[in-house]
Amino acid sequence: MAVKVLVVDDSGFFRRRVSEILSADPSIQVVGTATNGREAIDQALALKPDVITMDYEMPMMDGITAVRNIMQRCPTPVLMFSSLTHEGARVTLDALDAGAVDFLPKNFEDISRNPEKVKQMLCEKVHSIARSNRRFSSAAVAPAPTAASPSVAPTSRPAVSTRPAAPAPVAPARPAPTAGGASASPAPKRKAYKLVAIGTSTGGPVALQRVLTQLPANFPAPIVLIQHMPAAFTKAFAERLDKLCRIQVKEAEDGDILRPGLALLAPGGKQMMVDARGAVKILPGDERLNYKPCVDITFGSAAKSYGDKVLAVVLTGMGADGREGARLLKQGGSQVWAQDEASCVIYGMPMAVVKANLADAVYGLDDIGRHLTEACQ
Repeated sequence: MAVKVLVVDDSGFFRRRVSEILSADPSIQVVGTATNGREAIDQALALKPDVITMDYEMPMMDGITAVRNIMQRCPTPVLMFSSLTHEGARVTLDALDAGAVDFLPKNFEDISRNPEKVKQMLCEKVHSIARSNRRFSSAAVAPAPTAASPSVAPTSRPAVSTRPAAPAPVAPARPAPTAGGASASPAPKRKAYKLVAIGTSTGGPVALQRVLTQLPANFPAPIVLIQHMPAAFTKAFAERLDKLCRIQVKEAEDGDILRPGLALLAPGGKQMMVDARGAVKILPGDERLNYKPCVDITFGSAAKSYGDKVLAVVLTGMGADGREGARLLKQGGSQVWAQDEASCVIYGMPMAVVKANLADAVYGLDDIGRHLTEACQ
């Protein structure tokens, strides 16, 4: 059955081009278009699409407000189009908080000059987030935990952001854990880990926020974060997490030193490695690699540098990035956790780890932060 798509954009050119690209795929059907957020809500209610592509800057009602309304009235996977700017990154992160599943850069030049590449990327994204539709079957939505969550002990680091409050994050209600899910793994054993490494992709920005906001300011281990994200986005994302979390979060720079209570986010478009001295190395992105940053590269360097003293976590995302790095970590005696299927936006990366028998534990998203605190001495 074809994936039904609603295309929302105030630009007639962009609506036509996106519709043409999607319609060229026989397994995708464009069932309607809308020129603003209000039309998007009406069309979503009337047409019940499987996926909505959404611009964020539109007249009458912007894309973020439309996403929030759609998640409340007829939860549907939304793919945002974003500009590759710091402001575009900030708005896209707000849209993900509001319930959007994923995003693509909105680049008119690529659409006109490299249609085959754009077609492949867009159609792959649409198909992947359409498969997440099972998580949108209920209209119930629940806010993501924030730094003010009562499960986090008070610390000297303020839990409330000084910037204007962001919209309350919402997400589809999580189904009960399935066989092999969160209920199958016991509480973790405590250990003096030298590094916590977390890798993720689609759904990762909200997932990382849920995990990291549960950690206390005195979290005893250094943390490295690898999120598939464009270069223009990672600085804004690190700044956002730093304002929401009790731990400190920053975009990693070459020469940064790992230390407890600090999470370093791999910069987009580059690769991040760690060495045995506790220093971070930032390398140019290799065009031969699909992912920049790549979870496997960071995990592999951690395995080489820290042996059995790494706790790695693989969260929601497409593909299998992280599996081979997890294999190297396991060979060195380190621990690997995977997010359970029920709480993933896309059960790809964690599934690859689980199917390869590399996961020491499988936890639901909202349990991971608490278990990290329990596990690290």
